[in-house]
Amino acid sequence: MVEETISKEVPLNRLKRLEEQGRGVERMIEDGRDCESIITQLGAVRPAVEAVGTPLLNNYTKICFNKESPEFADIESLKRAIAIWGRLHVGIKT
Repeated sequence: MVEETISKEVPLNRLKRLEEQGRGVERMIEDGRDCESIITQLGAVRPAVEAVGTPLLNNYTKICFNKESPEFADIESLKRAIAIWGRLHVGIKT
């Protein structure tokens, strides 16, 4: 078994903060806040997503490229993960 390079606690804590930010945007919409404020808050959400996604992708690549791992042969899975993150990172629709 491959040792984890990041603990589960770190991404889980970041996801909890991201969830709170999402709820904040929901409340803003429900309360009829102005669009500029909502977009500003959404702009703060994007880096929060990257703060979770980038380390997870990094961890995934370390697992996939560990020759001891049975997943080593699954290069196609790694390529898909990188492509998906790349599209999300630059904001391209899939």
